[in-house]
Amino acid sequence: MKWYIIKRLLQIIPVILGVTIIAFALIHLAPGDPARNMLGQHATQQEIDQIREKYGLDKPLYVQYFIWLGDVLHGDLGRSILSHEQVVVEISDRFPNTIELAIAAMIFAILIGVVAGIISATKQYSATDYTVMGIALFGISMPVFWLGIMLMMIFGIFLGWLPIGGRIDLLIPFHRVTGLMVLDSIITGNGAALISVLRHLILPGIALGTIPMAIIARTTRSSMLEVLRQDFIRTERAKGLSERKVIYKHAIRNAMVPVVTVIGMNFGLLLSGAILTETVFSWPGVGRLVVDSVYARDYPLVIGCILVFALVFVIVNLITDLLYTYIDPRIHYE
Repeated sequence: MKWYIIKRLLQIIPVILGVTIIAFALIHLAPGDPARNMLGQHATQQEIDQIREKYGLDKPLYVQYFIWLGDVLHGDLGRSILSHEQVVVEISDRFPNTIELAIAAMIFAILIGVVAGIISATKQYSATDYTVMGIALFGISMPVFWLGIMLMMIFGIFLGWLPIGGRIDLLIPFHRVTGLMVLDSIITGNGAALISVLRHLILPGIALGTIPMAIIARTTRSSMLEVLRQDFIRTERAKGLSERKVIYKHAIRNAMVPVVTVIGMNFGLLLSGAILTETVFSWPGVGRLVVDSVYARDYPLVIGCILVFALVFVIVNLITDLLYTYIDPRIHYE
């Protein structure tokens, strides 16, 4: 196991380098001049040239990349061109919000998706099966931005049950400790803040979690059907075990490996920045930060966010692989 982890960690290095090279090239090839964005349309050419020289934008692209890479190896992701704030600080301020949103979305996706998949598999070819799979297909097909807008209109505007944007009601006092607002509300014993934060999480969490929920439901159903046809399941039934015990004690655990794979991949993607959801709901996370920095041609901030996204994704996938050994003891990493 130890050597497998070391091998996987070493494999992360070329992946991250490849991602940063592609991202660095693409963002610099995009039209627009960050120096002109920074100074405005009425800036003189001399002022623009001074800014370009100050931030190294006048150097060849490969030189800029190696300068940036050298700073990264020393723990410095650079400074935002527009705000002049450290990129690490900008991302660390926003990342807890994305973590909370991703966790809320995955809790919704796992609870609904796994249960729906199990029910659908145990009632194969029934009306329940067709209904659940129809809803799953509909969930996969819905664009996130459209679903988000529909949820806002129905539950936020027409019914007025839930807030349609932000993180917490502005009039509620809040003390930040960890940056995770749900956890901070619990730590400080602020019940009003906890209720407000959870209410603000519901709509974006559902919008973001609908596609993973549908994928998890379909994967759970397929995996359960495959396991239920295995010989050991027929043996357990022949022993006289109840159908409930066969399913919940023996079938589910053996069906979870592909489901955990899907959960891990989707959680990594959600943590990598739920750009559309954060934009629609005005959610102050890393995904929205990327959108704002792309519009502003803030190269250091864009590249820093992409680097964090890539690291999060590969680390989550590594953790997912390691979980296999606990779900299925037959799996060993040599």
